[in-house]
Amino acid sequence: LTRYLSSHVFTIKDMSFKAGMEMKVTGKTKPGCEQFSINIGHDTDAIALHFNPRFSSNVIVCNSNQGGWGAEHRESCFPFQQGEEFKLSITFNKETFYIKLPEGTMMSFPNRFGDDVFKHVHVSGDAKITSIKVN
Repeated sequence: LTRYLSSHVFTIKDMSFKAGMEMKVTGKTKPGCEQFSINIGHDTDAIALHFNPRFSSNVIVCNSNQGGWGAEHRESCFPFQQGEEFKLSITFNKETFYIKLPEGTMMSFPNRFGDDVFKHVHVSGDAKITSIKVN
């Protein structure tokens, strides 16, 4: 989990991320990072949370994919820096995902699936993830 992922991807399958648990993600963006994404769901085509910081527009885009992408949610708070370490945490229930951003800002995104367990995490883009912890 310690290499840069530009155009590379890593996937964790058969993990048990249940409602009420917390996923802590630590990583570092590449110098010149354009974007990265963290996807949580059932597989690469059933994504309940697509978390996508975009450096070109300094916006975080969240979405879901259930046989097609839904309406995007955009968060204007952008506490990421190119080439810098970041820590964020994600919790959820059947209604909502809660994302604690670096520097402590909270954002939320609806759990459009309404499920209380997800087993698939997929990361791509210009970031090196050094740690994913679920407890």
